[in-house]
Amino acid sequence: MTIEITHSRREGTLIEGTSKGSKAVEILKSRHYPSGYTQPARWSRTLGSWYLPHSRDKKAPAVMLEALAERLRSAGFTVTLTIDNNDRRTFAEAEAERVERAEDRAERFGQYADNAAARSESAWKRGHQLADGIPMGQPVLVGHHSERRARRDQERIDTATRTSISERDRAEHWAGREKAAAGYEAFRKNPARTLRRLETLKADLRAVEKWQRGESAKGYTRNPENPETSQELAVEQAELSEQIAYWENVVGEAEKQGFKVWSKADFQRGDYARCRGTWYAVLRANPKTLTIPHIHNGTGRTVVHAEGNHFTSTWSLPYDEVTGRMSAEEMQQKQDTAK
Repeated sequence: MTIEITHSRREGTLIEGTSKGSKAVEILKSRHYPSGYTQPARWSRTLGSWYLPHSRDKKAPAVMLEALAERLRSAGFTVTLTIDNNDRRTFAEAEAERVERAEDRAERFGQYADNAAARSESAWKRGHQLADGIPMGQPVLVGHHSERRARRDQERIDTATRTSISERDRAEHWAGREKAAAGYEAFRKNPARTLRRLETLKADLRAVEKWQRGESAKGYTRNPENPETSQELAVEQAELSEQIAYWENVVGEAEKQGFKVWSKADFQRGDYARCRGTWYAVLRANPKTLTIPHIHNGTGRTVVHAEGNHFTSTWSLPYDEVTGRMSAEEMQQKQDTAK
């Protein structure tokens, strides 16, 4: 039987032609750093095959896959290795699937939490039913014919109590997992977080475009004259462009719903910017940040002015962390009203 190792960005790395109980399992499941095989495979009941976790939508780890193939061949298996880095799905398709899977996880974790809560309640009732049958303050009568039963009831009450507490903790754990999974899409599409993500993606795209021109970026160069490198750079450029367009659309939708994308054009020296519930005087408006008094001056305060601060150094506040603006006149009027 031939073991087929295939990788594409669309499907990730799949290892077919061997079962969960195959002799190849020991090799698939164990890291072997000397050879370069560092990511153990896992069995998927859904796929009915082995796979490398977190390999979808990524370039093939060619060195590791070749090392795995060689280890399997050394063990007597016939192995083929096929890599196609050009077969990929769009970023929108991948993100939609991630959201759908998060929703499925939320539903599953919610059921786990409900089941654990029911078991906790059942154990609690069982323990109290036993305890209610024992008169208040009744000691174990050593030597009496009831001693054996009394000690057995004590053990059952203790076991039921421990079970109730354990299942309650388990229910809280799964409820937390459910909440995190249910909030996946909101977390991913948080406008401020999306703006920071866009900055990183745009910087990565600029680097790729420099490499395509044969220029240095991030401290090194990549040879665009090499056909394989050129093809890889083209894929990276397409992927990054898709991601940027997707997240810019997310920000655009947020703006329609009232989210404000702040920039240098919105501020001047003397204005106030709100960050984490505190207003800070704007000392300078820069292309990507505002210069404000050191943020530690805001501890326990609602307004931090330009003068009279304990910490005399300044702080660079990114525009994506700004949640409001007020002119000097508006701030003065607000404080006069408060007085």
